[in-house]
Amino acid sequence: MRQRILQGRHLLLAALVLTAPAAVKAQTASNYGTPGLIETPTAEMYPDGTLAFTSGVLDQTLRATMTFQMLPWVHGSFRYAVIEGFDDRFNSGDRFDRSFDIHFLLREEGRRSPALVLGLRDFGGTGIYASEYLVATKTIRDRLKLTGGIGWGRLAGRNSFSNPLSLLTNRFDTRSDARAGDISETGRLDFGNWFRGDAALFGGASWAWSDRLTLLAEYSPDLYFEEGRNIGFELNSPFNFGVQYRFENGTQLTASYLYGSTLGVTYSYFIDPRQSVAPGGQGAAAPPLLPVDRVALASWNLPDDPAAPARRQQVLAQKLQQEGLRLVYLETDGDSLRIGVENSRYGQAAQAIGRTARVLANTQPAQVQGFDIALMAGGVPLSSVRIDRNDLYELEHDLDGAWRSFARAEVSDSISLVKGGFTRDAYPHFSYRFGPYLQASFFDPDAPFRYEIGAQLGLDYTVAPGLTLSAGLRQPAAGNLDDSQRQSNSVIQRVRSDWGLYAQQSDLRIEHLTAEYIWRPGENLYARATLGYLESMYGGLSGEILWFPANSRLALGAELNYVRQRDFDVLFGFQDYATATGHVSAYYDLPGEYHAQVDAGRYLAGDYGATLTLDREFANGFKVGAFFTLTTVSFDDFGEGSFDKGIRLEIPVSWLTGRPSRDRLAQVIRP
Repeated sequence: MRQRILQGRHLLLAALVLTAPAAVKAQTASNYGTPGLIETPTAEMYPDGTLAFTSGVLDQTLRATMTFQMLPWVHGSFRYAVIEGFDDRFNSGDRFDRSFDIHFLLREEGRRSPALVLGLRDFGGTGIYASEYLVATKTIRDRLKLTGGIGWGRLAGRNSFSNPLSLLTNRFDTRSDARAGDISETGRLDFGNWFRGDAALFGGASWAWSDRLTLLAEYSPDLYFEEGRNIGFELNSPFNFGVQYRFENGTQLTASYLYGSTLGVTYSYFIDPRQSVAPGGQGAAAPPLLPVDRVALASWNLPDDPAAPARRQQVLAQKLQQEGLRLVYLETDGDSLRIGVENSRYGQAAQAIGRTARVLANTQPAQVQGFDIALMAGGVPLSSVRIDRNDLYELEHDLDGAWRSFARAEVSDSISLVKGGFTRDAYPHFSYRFGPYLQASFFDPDAPFRYEIGAQLGLDYTVAPGLTLSAGLRQPAAGNLDDSQRQSNSVIQRVRSDWGLYAQQSDLRIEHLTAEYIWRPGENLYARATLGYLESMYGGLSGEILWFPANSRLALGAELNYVRQRDFDVLFGFQDYATATGHVSAYYDLPGEYHAQVDAGRYLAGDYGATLTLDREFANGFKVGAFFTLTTVSFDDFGEGSFDKGIRLEIPVSWLTGRPSRDRLAQVIRP
């Protein structure tokens, strides 16, 4: 139930930018980080699944944008902008602004018709960049692209005219600017302003001089009113010109001359999650299948040797260990064999099962024809896969062997366990992990990035099947996470906002110290009970039950916790605040690599509500997702951001190294 995720997960963004391939053939990226010319959008899309990272600088403004092409016809963006000297409400005088964009493809480009896109820029931020647009782009003889569109909001500054949508209703006549730039209302969707007020036209062209060099020109109606008023931005012309160079690996560098007054530079980096940094197969190859007659003649399979069964199990355990698998359970029933293994190496369950099946084929006597293989977690079997031994040999050299093997395998709830089936040295079992960690905090107005690095130690002692004692220790070594002087002004219970005090008042920390029991109360059911210091801020009692049939797209769960807030030194003490939380959850595998999750119940502050999460998980385990939570806490009481929301990335280490690993880099960004 618990995935191993590297605590050094905040190295994620650096790992992406510095090492990931940028082989995606991307469209031109604007300095807003979305498909566009220089400042204005185009009706183009990135290839499906693309992650684009863009940084653009002009005058006193830096914009950093992450864009994800969620589906072939829609992408979403998160932007973080730093505008020097814009806001005297903060110590630095700078504005650290967060915003979201979304971009819908209404029609693909045809032989005679242009592509058509509808988009919203800064629809959930402070409104500094708030605008909406309808734009068309047409390619002329491969190298020339022409773009034209109509914009509202910030894109309706120069030469604006009455909103054509007013023909539908006069509600489109006016647009309120009351909250433009108001950081206290970040996160609220300003439906009442979308596509309202005056409109204006924009457009431009790009010409591919060569496969690497592209020339850009555009007309932008943006008047930069807020920047002109607050930082003295000069706007002398509506025309922008640029030149873009695309490097061999696909990254883009754009230099531009904007509004007749300033120079700009934009750098864009593209990632295809399907394409690993290092080619796969850098780990050890799967063991080749040995001929059946050769396996039958092995010393541990001789029928007249009374010591053969014990010797065979010893050889099996050794060969599984060489493959990163630990033998936990073994039972023979006629011509079938039931086996339970713990996987410590492979991120994909299918790979672990395939290696197990090959080891079994190379060690078991000829009369054993069926293998029931279950992956175990803490001594508890998960779903079981039955593989016919003859299929392994028949499909070994089949070009479509992976798919055919999957089609022939039988997936079921789990193998049934008998007490005598556990191997002699399976339990108790001790394991440990030691290494560095990096913890980060984003978007503090006084310091947008704070960090802490140090060493961590993880200990696990599985006493018996299902029962595990676990501890995690951290020792900070360097960083500025404990320098934050911002005091929480929350009017609701401070359940997470005092994170700075935990960093300031702790040194050696007990991250967790728990006793956990996992068991199977019935068919397709999994249950967990945990007692102790559950995480760095809370300790108590936690229970969970999950219904998850094999081969089902749907799973249902429920969790109940009674917790008390831990002391700021993160050792053994507790504070006064205690509460009960609980949720019912539904998990559903959607078509097209998507997973949806809904959790509804009571949260740490005593509020009630629900969280919706949507992830896209590629076949190699690379995951991109987003979530938001709405509860009985009002937007005003919640404070900056209005409600909890976030973007999350999860990347298998094997994607970076090409070697099998269960470790993952994970990062949650809460705008």
